[in-house]
Amino acid sequence: MTLEALRGRADALRTEIGRRVQGQEEAVDLLLTALFARGHVLLEGPPGTAKTLLARSFSAALDLRFGRIQFTPDLMPGDILGASIFNFQTNEFTLARGPIFSQVLLADEINRAPPKTQAALLQAMNENAVSIDGTDHDLGDAFLVIATQNPIEQQGTYPLPEAQLDRFLFKLEIDFPPESVEFSILRRHADAPLAAGSETAALAPVLDAATLADSRRLVDGVILGDEILRYIVRLVRATRETAEIAHGASTRAADSLARAARAAAALDGRDYAIPDDVKRLYLPAMRHRIVLGPTAEIEGRDAGTALETILDQIEAPH
Repeated sequence: MTLEALRGRADALRTEIGRRVQGQEEAVDLLLTALFARGHVLLEGPPGTAKTLLARSFSAALDLRFGRIQFTPDLMPGDILGASIFNFQTNEFTLARGPIFSQVLLADEINRAPPKTQAALLQAMNENAVSIDGTDHDLGDAFLVIATQNPIEQQGTYPLPEAQLDRFLFKLEIDFPPESVEFSILRRHADAPLAAGSETAALAPVLDAATLADSRRLVDGVILGDEILRYIVRLVRATRETAEIAHGASTRAADSLARAARAAAALDGRDYAIPDDVKRLYLPAMRHRIVLGPTAEIEGRDAGTALETILDQIEAPH
């Protein structure tokens, strides 16, 4: 696997996903970055912005096992992980595996389940393994969680705890597409109406588990100079030293940003990271890892504004 071959695979993925999802090019690029950086992604946006379609299309373009969990208030941890069931014929317990035993897991409307159910994903997202009845079960190196949530509707939802949020590499804010794209979507559906559930049926997988592993090894070899590492550390530490931020980002956040910068450089055809890689990924990698103080909320500032101020204040290496 070479950098040129990696870029070719990424372009093929963009093309295939673009056959079903329009107007979300930046989100697709960040999903690809997360895939090669071994990171999970949280998609947040109002209803009808193709969050689920984007996740399903992304999965359909990968030759990996797909699993989906529709999170609901009555969902239990066992519904995600599975459970040991006694087999009366063999007089032994056998594991009935839950949907988490997949390679790409769509956690749809993750904030509709109570915290104890959300917590069932913590070990899987951090260790690529789950513990059931005292036994660890490996989920494989390709394991990836793509979660969706609706920020508008609050009734019947449970905010994700900070420990859960910190395990997502990126939080992507999905918005409505431009007018021209919206018209194009309606025109396409008017010309060729899709049957229910057929949106991703025609997509062809272009990346399998072996190729993904080779691509990730290539990303691991991208050079992160000391200047880039110091820049990342300064940016992350600044979130803990800014008055308007009550709780800043963790060391895990700094490590995640460094991994993402490597992947972004590789997707751009470079074997070394540059400050622009870090700048471009800083907001999606940090916006869900900080908690604003009351003063900032009173003034109407959000996480993105606070992080952009830090980016402006911290000088990038030359």
